[in-house]
Amino acid sequence: MIHHGGCLCGAVRFACAGEPINVRICHCRNCQRATASPFFARALFSHDALTIDGETARHPSSDALDRMFCPRCGTRLFTWRNTRPVVGVALVCFDDPNAFVPTEHIWVSAKVGWVTLNDGLPQFPENPA
Repeated sequence: MIHHGGCLCGAVRFACAGEPINVRICHCRNCQRATASPFFARALFSHDALTIDGETARHPSSDALDRMFCPRCGTRLFTWRNTRPVVGVALVCFDDPNAFVPTEHIWVSAKVGWVTLNDGLPQFPENPA
């Protein structure tokens, strides 16, 4: 199965082949700051599963991770792992934002206080092994 998506202005389109490795909601401070949101909901795919049409820009937010976005509209699309061949794809950037359902919360030790997690999903203080 192929899942398509893109940025707000349409300059970047992408396709992900197959099913994700996992689907998580990250509450870490880097994700909060990078997305200007209390968390980042993403599906993790292998680098090989993702094809991108259009120009993207990158910002290295750590030694392990680059954040990729559309340079025209600024939509934050991907978190590109440099230490493993995987990429996180923002769930809301898929054409069907309900295509994947998160299965757990990670980095809840950094969760903002006014966010209440009552969805019954497992919660991890950091990144589970």
